[in-house]
Amino acid sequence: MGESLMLLLLLAGAVAAFGIGLMVGKGLGNKVKQELEDNLKKKEEDLLEREEKAKEKAAFIVKEAKTNAENIKKEKIYEAKEKYLKLKSDFEEDSSRKKNILITNENKLRQKEQRINEQADKVRKQEAELKDKEEMLDTQQELVKKKQLELDKVTQQQISMLEQIANLSAEDAKKQMMANLESEASMQASASIKHIIEEAKLTATKEAKKVVLETIQRTATEHAIENCVSVFNIESDDIKGKIIGREGRNIRALEAATGVEIIVDDTPEAIIISGFDPVRREIARLSLHRLVVDGRIHPARIEEVVDKTTKNMEEEIIEIGERTAIDLGIHGLHPELIRMVGRMRFRSSYGQNLLQHSREVANLCATMAAELGLNTKQAKRAGLLHDIGKVWPEEPELPHALLGMKLAEKYGEQADICNAIGAHHDEIEMTTLISPIIQACDAVSGSRPGARREVVDSYIKRLKDLEALGMDFKGVNKCYAIQAGRELRVIVDAEHVTDDEAGALSFDISRKIEKDMQYPGQVKVTVIREMRAVSYAK
Repeated sequence: MGESLMLLLLLAGAVAAFGIGLMVGKGLGNKVKQELEDNLKKKEEDLLEREEKAKEKAAFIVKEAKTNAENIKKEKIYEAKEKYLKLKSDFEEDSSRKKNILITNENKLRQKEQRINEQADKVRKQEAELKDKEEMLDTQQELVKKKQLELDKVTQQQISMLEQIANLSAEDAKKQMMANLESEASMQASASIKHIIEEAKLTATKEAKKVVLETIQRTATEHAIENCVSVFNIESDDIKGKIIGREGRNIRALEAATGVEIIVDDTPEAIIISGFDPVRREIARLSLHRLVVDGRIHPARIEEVVDKTTKNMEEEIIEIGERTAIDLGIHGLHPELIRMVGRMRFRSSYGQNLLQHSREVANLCATMAAELGLNTKQAKRAGLLHDIGKVWPEEPELPHALLGMKLAEKYGEQADICNAIGAHHDEIEMTTLISPIIQACDAVSGSRPGARREVVDSYIKRLKDLEALGMDFKGVNKCYAIQAGRELRVIVDAEHVTDDEAGALSFDISRKIEKDMQYPGQVKVTVIREMRAVSYAK
């Protein structure tokens, strides 16, 4: 009951307040309306006053404009009269001058016509003299023809006599002469080619070497190389038994899950992980580390840890690719290309880490491009991506350069960069200036001391093939491959090879090596011709 009474009182108060507000608002509205009407009247009066002033001003302006127009009209009429009189005077002077010129030209034409008539008379006389000379020439030509026939007969008789004396026909003599000329021309051409190449090298090779040397000197790299095994260090040999497990079940499960070979031998405090795929070796190493730290080692736990490590490895690969791109200042790479760059960390070529090689090539390319005034960003980008074909997991039959080019095209790289990737081993034609830079820097990175290693057998075979190639040429006594196959020293027989032929032989051997052999860097061919005179004092 009390609450209802309170509500009624509050409602009554609200109604009373609303009524009072309406009354006050109505009074204020009337006052504002009166003020607005007064302001409108004042503005109307101001507008009428301004309109009258504007009309008076406009009438004054029109009157003044008419006065100015009359004055301008008079001035223009006066100027037109003066201009007319001046034009009339100029026309009369010009007409008089042209009339004098016409009279002078008529006089010159009469003189020229007179000279032409005199020259025509001379020409008629010369024509008559020429006719007499033509008749004399015809007579002399008939005499010459008769003498030529007599000479041909005598020449044929002499040729027949020479053929009988030399026991050679004219055709055989021509063939023998042509053979001698071809041999001499070949020698001269070879010497000329060598001379041209040496002259070109005096300028081009000097500058090229300068650019390459400056590029190499400005790029610091590591000389360490990877191999096909990883070593997992353990605290004590007791852990080896846990890793092997009962009847070897743990180690078999680990090998089956990771795809590598786990070698547990007498090596103290170490387990060897062997496999050609560095990614698998790294997954196996990390999995072993987690299992040893955790202490629970059994087949189910091994599979769980390997799966988890594999996922973490994929994330690490992407992180490595992104970090590499950021370090080199390369932006906008497709995510799949970033993943392939990261996979390079776990791939090696001839013992050289592929990511380290690609980073090195990218820096070399940027430096060389800067030396040559080219786009350093494009060069660095192409240098990083030039070997991405080596990490494509599907192992296609295409060479890695062409595969890398197709992958770059697929993921939106520019045409210049794609051509540089595809042409760095000469599988396709180079169409941009960046392409030879990539090829040169790839060779520099791969051929520096300690960068790569080859199988001993293939290395020895290459040196033997190099020496055998030199021995195939005529006049060669001995061949020695020195400087780790960078130089071929050829010793020739001085009695069968002249000095000029030695130069040609060096050129021919170098072309043969370029055509038939595969080798890093360049091979210097040195031909040595030594003349010895031996006598004995008795």
